[in-house]
Amino acid sequence: MSIAETETGPPAWRLLLGYVRPHRRALFGGALLSLLTGLTGLLLPLVARGLIDDLSHDRAITGALLAMSGLVVANAMVGALGVYVLRRTAESVVLDARRSLSSYLLRLRVAAVDRTEPGDLMARITSDTTLLRAVTSESLVGLGTGGLTLVATIVMMGLVDPVLLGVTLAVIAGAGTVIGLIAPRINRASKEAQKAVGVMGAALERVLGALRTVKASGAEHREERALHDAAEESWRQSVRAAKWSAAAGNTAGLAIQIAFITVLAVGGARVATGAVDVGTLVAFLLYVFFLISPLQEVIGAVAQYQTGAAALVRIQEALRLPAEPPVRSAAPLPSPGDRPAALAFHDVRFRYADDLPYVHHGVTFDVPARGMTAFVGPSGAGKTTVFSLVERFYDPESGEITLDGRSLADWELSSLRAAIGYVEQDAPVLSGSLRDNLLLGNGEADDDTLAGVLKTTRLDGLVARLPMGLDTLVGHRGTKLSGGERQRVAIARALLRRPRLLLLDEATSQLDAVNEAALRDTVADVARTTTVLVVAHRLSTVTMADRIVVMDAGRVRAVGTHRELVTADPLYAELAATQFLATGG
Repeated sequence: MSIAETETGPPAWRLLLGYVRPHRRALFGGALLSLLTGLTGLLLPLVARGLIDDLSHDRAITGALLAMSGLVVANAMVGALGVYVLRRTAESVVLDARRSLSSYLLRLRVAAVDRTEPGDLMARITSDTTLLRAVTSESLVGLGTGGLTLVATIVMMGLVDPVLLGVTLAVIAGAGTVIGLIAPRINRASKEAQKAVGVMGAALERVLGALRTVKASGAEHREERALHDAAEESWRQSVRAAKWSAAAGNTAGLAIQIAFITVLAVGGARVATGAVDVGTLVAFLLYVFFLISPLQEVIGAVAQYQTGAAALVRIQEALRLPAEPPVRSAAPLPSPGDRPAALAFHDVRFRYADDLPYVHHGVTFDVPARGMTAFVGPSGAGKTTVFSLVERFYDPESGEITLDGRSLADWELSSLRAAIGYVEQDAPVLSGSLRDNLLLGNGEADDDTLAGVLKTTRLDGLVARLPMGLDTLVGHRGTKLSGGERQRVAIARALLRRPRLLLLDEATSQLDAVNEAALRDTVADVARTTTVLVVAHRLSTVTMADRIVVMDAGRVRAVGTHRELVTADPLYAELAATQFLATGG
């Protein structure tokens, strides 16, 4: 199930309230200040009417001018404070959303990540969460304060002259009908625009993740076209949303202008008949102008909500992806005296997706505590999948996997993985310093332990050559290190965890003969005190194993030592002969 296929969740307004609830006091304070700004502005037309009356009756206007000046200054100061409080609250909402989403994405099941694009997930945690800022400070608050100010203005207009109010409301009602038809179009366009941003992020991540391959294949123009297409689609949809937003805003402006002209005509006639005086007409016209701000605020809030609703839905889609249970605290790593782990597979069947063929067809084997077990077999036999199942990146469809006689399903994930050291086939290295990468799995390792592992994995010479030693940056995905150096870093990282079970997936494939021989000796030494599982194709690694599990087409066809299997299993004999030929033995 892809992100686009997730089921419909709760409405966007309920999701928004969930993000806002922890900050409701600050939000209410900012909204109150904004409302106070609007209410102080409502007093200005009344002061203006008094000023005109004073002028008409040759009275002193000093008091009215001072009152008007004080209101203007107070309005500006309260308004600035309200804006600051609201924007700070909005930034806090974005921060909380990014924290919760990033924590959740780190707990995603590997199977869920396999079915999604990392670039699209990045867009959801960056651009989509950014939209929460506007939808919090402009939409939610704007709808509340703008709506209340609008109601208060209409009440004041009714007190000044009910007839002119009726004329104004008739014009505004017509504009509201038009805006109601426009709002859903803004929502659809905004959602498509954000979706296109996700597609562009996925395309960019795809290219940067294999940039050397793209360049070597001369495929820059093809990939550039894909990036440009996604960017242009986002532009088209964003322009479409902007078009409808502009139409909504201009409808409001047009309504105010029509209302002003109508009020001026009707009010002028009422002044001529003596129904109202000039001061009342001026005050009412000021209120018509004052309607512009709250009306545009409400319309902008509706338009902004449509954009934010699309982002909220995309964030919620990511939060509905299958994830592992949250870890309350990191499990303690094994102590040097802890016994090695025993592992067993019992009739395990597994496939990566319901529409894909089975990778394991009833795999069964036992690995006793301590010693080295090698897994061999042709490509696609299911060897690496064994390690993925042991780490519980995936769960078997049927059968059982046990560690120390206890089903993996009964282990807390953090405790299970704390007992395991895993070196992946491609030995990934993270951007950062060499020290950061080595201590990734055990940040508490002391300098003596680190120095010992560096010597064991023959990384001490590399550290001595680097300009800043362990604090040297290794580049994006370890590009400043060779393939063999990255493998040794991955092995050192696993050894620093003092694992009870060590999983090595082709851990020496990129090492030269000297370093491979040294690492083989290291692994053999580690196997005396822990349980080591190795996926290997080199005969030199296989022959030193205490037992060998031969896999073919998702099944275990034989288990034994090298000497036993060469004579007992034709497939192993063929693989061994091929390795002998490949190594010149």
